[in-house]
Amino acid sequence: MTAGTVLRILELVGLYTFATSGALMAVHKGFDVIGMLVLALLTALGGGILRDLIIGDTPPAAFTEPLYLVVPSVAAVVTFFVHPVVRRLRLTVLVFDAAGLGLFCVTGTLKALAAGLGSVPAVLLGVMTAVGGGVLRDITAREAPALLRVDTDLYAIPAAAGAVVIAATHGSGLPLPVVATGAAVLVFLFRIVAMLRHWTAPRAGGRARPA
Repeated sequence: MTAGTVLRILELVGLYTFATSGALMAVHKGFDVIGMLVLALLTALGGGILRDLIIGDTPPAAFTEPLYLVVPSVAAVVTFFVHPVVRRLRLTVLVFDAAGLGLFCVTGTLKALAAGLGSVPAVLLGVMTAVGGGVLRDITAREAPALLRVDTDLYAIPAAAGAVVIAATHGSGLPLPVVATGAAVLVFLFRIVAMLRHWTAPRAGGRARPA
């Protein structure tokens, strides 16, 4: 399996999971089907569009690849009909968000490396790809972004860990499908455990702040 194929598969899966988290947020907030579609598209495509603009890959893939619009739209429609009981939506949003976080930090870092960026800029772009859509989703849904809330469990740090794994192993000869999948799973589990154990990063004065 080629690097391009791995990247495309991971991006499509990430698009679906992030779009689902956006659509579930819309249900949680009582939005109609149009609101669900808007939040799904913003969550799925926002971080990737910013990444593509920064690395000069224009127009962004979201506007040239039909699947990049079809997949989030399908996720929104499916969620419209089969979303779980309302009182359980918040947890479900976070689980899908954790999955998207893992997948997008991997694809963002890989695409940045493929564009010729060094390890540190690639890690930064990987994190931005992972968290950008979620920030846009929260702002549009009139929520304080999870990335910035004081009570938020570790968020950017798990994404950074996955991006560092990808950057550190780039060019090592290790099988890309194994490394990419492993890094995405690492980020997902890191984020889930952080939520279950309420891990936060320290801030000035010894109080916790979001990461």
